[in-house]
Amino acid sequence: MESKRYRLIAIDVDDTLLTDDLVVTEGTKRVLAAAVAQGCVVTLATGRMFPSAAKIAAPLDLNVPIITYQGALIKNLLDGEVLYERPVPEDAALEVVAFAEEKGLHIQAYEDDRLIAREDNDKAKAYSALTNVPYEVQSDFQGIAKRGTSKLLMIDEPATLDLLLPELRERLGGRAHVTKSKPHYLEVVHPEATKGHALLHLAAHYDIPREQTIAVGDSWNDHEMIEAAGLGVAMANAVDSLKAVANYVTASNNDEGVRKVVEKFILR
Repeated sequence: MESKRYRLIAIDVDDTLLTDDLVVTEGTKRVLAAAVAQGCVVTLATGRMFPSAAKIAAPLDLNVPIITYQGALIKNLLDGEVLYERPVPEDAALEVVAFAEEKGLHIQAYEDDRLIAREDNDKAKAYSALTNVPYEVQSDFQGIAKRGTSKLLMIDEPATLDLLLPELRERLGGRAHVTKSKPHYLEVVHPEATKGHALLHLAAHYDIPREQTIAVGDSWNDHEMIEAAGLGVAMANAVDSLKAVANYVTASNNDEGVRKVVEKFILR
C-alpha cells in the first residue's frame, strides 16, 4: 500500500524546531529545504509574535504564510499579506487586563506587531531577549484592549499560573481561548485563534485536505493543532497531555525530532 502523501507541515518553534540553545540544526535545515523542493508547504506555528517568528523563518528560506500569536495571525513572510486575523475580543481583553491587575501579574500585549509591557521589569526584559524583539512600556492597557490586541500574555511562577488558569477560563467563558505556551507563560487569544484553527485555514488556502497535514509541537498550546492535523506529532520533550493526543512521538528538540519526522513522513 502506498504511504500517505503529506503536503503541509506546521512546526512549533520553541522547544520543537529550536534546540535549547535556540538554534535550528543544520540537518533540520537541510531536510526542510528538501521538503520545500519536493512541493511540501513548510510553515511555522508559534505563540511568538510575527517579527520574532519571521527572524527564525528567514534563514530557512520559507516563502509561505506563517502562523503566529498562537493562531491569531497568519501572515505571508514575503509580502506581509494577512490571510487570517483574530484579535482578542474587547470585552474579554478588558477582563484579562483587570484580572492581571487584581492578581498582581506581569502582563504584555501586542499591537501592530509591537511588543508592549505594562511596566518595565525583569520579566519584560527576559521575554524580549528570548524572542529577539524590542519592547515598549505603556500603562494604558485598557486603551490597547479596546483598540485590539493579537494576544495578551501574563508571566509568573508556573504554580501561580496553574492555580489561576481555571479561574480565568471560568471568568471568560467561551469569549477567549486561554492556554500556556511555557510553564510560566499564560496566554489569552480569540476563541478562533488557536493553532488548530490556523492550520485548517492555511490548509484550505492551499487546497490541501486535513488528512495530508502534519503538526509538530511540545506544549499545551499545541494541543488543538495536534488534534486538527492528519498526523499529530509530539516531541519526546513534550508535556504528557500532548503525547496523549498525538498520533506519533518523535525525538526531542535537542535530538532533531523535527528532522526525523520530515525524513520519515515527507521525504521519499
